[in-house]
Amino acid sequence: MAFAAEFDPQPMHLDEAAARETMMGGLCASGWFACCVLMRMCADAFVLDSSSMGAPGVDEVRWLAPIRPDDRLRLRATVRDTRASNSRPDMGFVRFDFELFNGRGERVMTLTTSLMMGRHRAAGAAT
Repeated sequence: MAFAAEFDPQPMHLDEAAARETMMGGLCASGWFACCVLMRMCADAFVLDSSSMGAPGVDEVRWLAPIRPDDRLRLRATVRDTRASNSRPDMGFVRFDFELFNGRGERVMTLTTSLMMGRHRAAGAAT
């Protein structure tokens, strides 16, 4: 609720009685909060221990079901494809499909993005 109060102050995120009257049928997390949680889960799971160089943007975000106050969330990351950078041989792009699930196994959000990652130079490669 603190996140919503500052960044997404809509009734379905702040007021339980008002939220029951919305299409959400009850209090739910902001979709933007869900994006922040997903990023934290990615950072903890692998990004902080990788050669990540950031991301050029997000291709698609879908909020599929409400995230309720006591939901426990789980993240699945799938590598869709990889490619080397044309202009920077030390960098490549890894395209991910991320899926966020609640404790009942329902997919509540998807996010597709490419991460820019440092590449290892192949042994014997020219400098």
